[in-house]
Amino acid sequence: MSDYMEETGDPFTGKKKEELKKFLEYMGLTYDEQITHSIVLRKEKEIIATASCQKNIIKCVAVSEAYQGQNLLAHLMTSLIEYFYGMGISHFFGFTKPQNKELFFSMGMYPVAQTEKILLLENDKNGLEKFLKRLKKETQEQQKCKVENRHENGIGAVVMNCNPFTRGHEYLIREAAKKNKWLHIFILSEEQSFLTTRERYQLVKEGIQEIPNVILHQTSEYMISPAVFPTYFIKEKAKAYEMNCQLDIQLFGERIAPELNITDRYVGSEPACDVTHTYNQCLREQLPCYQIRFHEIPRKTYGDQIISASEVRKKYAENQLKSVCGMLPESTWRYLERKKNENGK
Repeated sequence: MSDYMEETGDPFTGKKKEELKKFLEYMGLTYDEQITHSIVLRKEKEIIATASCQKNIIKCVAVSEAYQGQNLLAHLMTSLIEYFYGMGISHFFGFTKPQNKELFFSMGMYPVAQTEKILLLENDKNGLEKFLKRLKKETQEQQKCKVENRHENGIGAVVMNCNPFTRGHEYLIREAAKKNKWLHIFILSEEQSFLTTRERYQLVKEGIQEIPNVILHQTSEYMISPAVFPTYFIKEKAKAYEMNCQLDIQLFGERIAPELNITDRYVGSEPACDVTHTYNQCLREQLPCYQIRFHEIPRKTYGDQIISASEVRKKYAENQLKSVCGMLPESTWRYLERKKNENGK
């Protein structure tokens, strides 16, 4: 490696970022603005290889054709793994085109799910199996202190952000719980602004404790919003989100739902957000392929206004939380009031 110079950025900016973007473009890839760390190898000041990541997701990996077969990929991967471990990350993922699978296999990655356009990989050969076992164990433990709905036979599921947990979320859960023997609630675990994963999970737990047949889970990287999937390798950008939805739904339909015997999935209607509306439409079209029924429940309103977590966040930031108190369960309202006072807002 003495002929090459390694350079890192957290991430690169200015001229170095532009050089990396041009190299990726030449290699048929698009620079991902969500990148948090990049490594490049240079020879005579020219970039000849690169790899990047966004937290624990590997992306934008490329080696110039003239330098392939020279073990540059192994060098990049070693550097990335050292970076991950230095950041306390031991479990990481990669998204790429299926035709690049051998490249990622050589990096010690294992396939998790694949569609025609997207391949998801991870560094733990049994990672998904461990996640599924965790879900099953959580289910069995919670069922011991819960009561099934004996009037129904289905096993339902809802997947939510709950940032924060509103009366709209509560309404959707109650409606779905009425129609199923058991209802699984998956709270997306990716960290977001406003409330942490732990805060969101706890607010949901407090808000649903009176509903007897619900089982609460935190998700992991196997269940994240398709909106945060990388698209750097997808040329048809207009269709990228739908392609990501397909991967998400396939993973849910083929692996997660069968493990928990899920027969029905519920969402709230989405008149305002195009991204969520598109996702709901993909669910409607694709879930039947996995023998899962799709249900869209009309959104609950507060007066003449649709209850919205984004509206709550907006009013919180504007110091007008009281104006949306009717959108919130008592436990969420108390928590946000306390949080606001502690922050001096």
